[in-house]
Amino acid sequence: MSETLPSVGEMLTATVPMVRTLNLEFREASPERAVLCLPDQPDFHNHVGGPHAGAMFTLAESASGAIVLAAFGDQLGRAVPLAVRAEIDYKKLAKGPVTATATLGRSAAEVVAELDAGERPEFPVNVAITREDGEVTGEMSIVWTLRPQS
Repeated sequence: MSETLPSVGEMLTATVPMVRTLNLEFREASPERAVLCLPDQPDFHNHVGGPHAGAMFTLAESASGAIVLAAFGDQLGRAVPLAVRAEIDYKKLAKGPVTATATLGRSAAEVVAELDAGERPEFPVNVAITREDGEVTGEMSIVWTLRPQS
């Protein structure tokens, strides 16, 4: 990427207020995976001292948005990426900082081929939320679409 173009993390931080509110940290954003961290912040703790479920949802959804922009940013002139639906499973108690790692559930080439064929493709993004010790505390699946611009 050219040094004059902002990174996916910089773009999302500048345009999505919740990313700034939660102080999300972008560790990686590529078409293969996106990794974001939610620092341990008492203002965003729940009643058991870990990150609030809403903060973890936002972390995971933001990671999904980062990989969508990294994978399909070259399509923004003709299609708008939109989250269609999401499901999250909270598996273990999270304490301290948590990390969300997002991966595409379908190949980007397959999705773009559907867009080229005049369709409105849908594709899943899978996100694992982990604690510092590597234990998975949650899993999220977000279905995205590329809505063709008229």
